[in-house]
Amino acid sequence: MNSRLWLGLACAATVLLEGCGTTYSQLVGRRYFTTNMDTHPVLISSVDGTSTVIVPAQVSPGPRRITVQGPPGGAGVSELETFTLDVKPCTRYYIVAFKVSPLDSRFTPKVDFEEALAGCRPPA
Repeated sequence: MNSRLWLGLACAATVLLEGCGTTYSQLVGRRYFTTNMDTHPVLISSVDGTSTVIVPAQVSPGPRRITVQGPPGGAGVSELETFTLDVKPCTRYYIVAFKVSPLDSRFTPKVDFEEALAGCRPPA
């Protein structure tokens, strides 16, 4: 095998064994509390203007500008909303759309729940 491949595998194994090799947080577009009928899952469209393709989206700590796509309303239209979130290190955020009416396309993004990432150690 190629020596670069071995080096990459060794680095990946080290990160997995250490838990959180670098400090990051995660954004998840689903509900944590499923009993609230006014909240709905979202699609995390972009963070700081960069499209997200990995689920859950991994972001570095600090203030982040997050754009989410909400659920479709009665006309089948999905709206985009952008909000700012001060992301803490080693934290998973469950982000949802809060809608007053299920037929309305408009929504307000909010953090449904935040939890510590297992095995991740924030900087001292």
